[in-house]
Amino acid sequence: MQNLSVWISAMRLRTLPLSVSGIIIASSFAEYNGYFDWSIFILAILTTISLQVLSNLANDYGDGMKGTDDDNRIGPERAIQSGKIRPDEMFEVIKLNILVCIVLAFLLIFAAFGSQHFMLTLLFFVLGIGSVIAAVRYTIGSKAYGYRGLGDLFVFVFFGLVSVVGCYVLYAKKLDHVVFLPAITIGLLSVAVLNLNNMRDIKSDLISGKMTLAVKLGLEKAKAYHYGLIISAIIISTLFGILYYTSPYNLICFLTYIPLLKHLRTVKKNTVAKDLDPELKKVALSTFFLAVLLAIGHLL
Repeated sequence: MQNLSVWISAMRLRTLPLSVSGIIIASSFAEYNGYFDWSIFILAILTTISLQVLSNLANDYGDGMKGTDDDNRIGPERAIQSGKIRPDEMFEVIKLNILVCIVLAFLLIFAAFGSQHFMLTLLFFVLGIGSVIAAVRYTIGSKAYGYRGLGDLFVFVFFGLVSVVGCYVLYAKKLDHVVFLPAITIGLLSVAVLNLNNMRDIKSDLISGKMTLAVKLGLEKAKAYHYGLIISAIIISTLFGILYYTSPYNLICFLTYIPLLKHLRTVKKNTVAKDLDPELKKVALSTFFLAVLLAIGHLL
């Protein structure tokens, strides 16, 4: 039982609500336009969760093997760092997780397209493979993109564009302009969560040679970048609410701006890196609830 709790901790379940935010939005638009399918929804959620768990385990393994997770690290203790899980054990579970991701992605694509839509099937197979590679290569390997300041770009693409736009196409088999502003919003807020994590770890990452964008920018510029991410997400989601307004319910997602603006004030005043850790949960949950409220407001 203790070993199970260690594995559950390594999977970092607190990251899962953020990862499914895009699926919730895309599914609500699909329902509104008459394309919703429960099998696609369930498989999309399962595939997304399996990819997020893969990313979390791979990050634990990659940072642990590179020595990035050491006594200087401020965030929650990692499994390999603590010695509670051996690297070879973690590597075996990562391989099994990759297999699960591939199977779920295959089932999702088949549920969406069947034997038709050959080009879309091919495109989503490529996206599926790309998603698995992106989840693994953030910290694993000599050319891990998370160590070269590219994590923000990959998070924006996969958590924002692929999650929202890609999921909608699974339902509708076509693009729709309505999904792009929400996709950008979720992408920006997801990047904000990553940047917050990187600001918290900026000193230990610099020592270990993990050149995140926050490390490259320096703390003050990273804070300014963070303000830009959050404020841009607020502006874009407000623009969406105005352009696609049909009823006052469309605007209930604006309630999530309150914790986000309070968060910005906290970041501005922050002088102790450790105090940024609780803010990760606040931004992630604010993003999740923004997605839920946006979905509800669109359907009412």
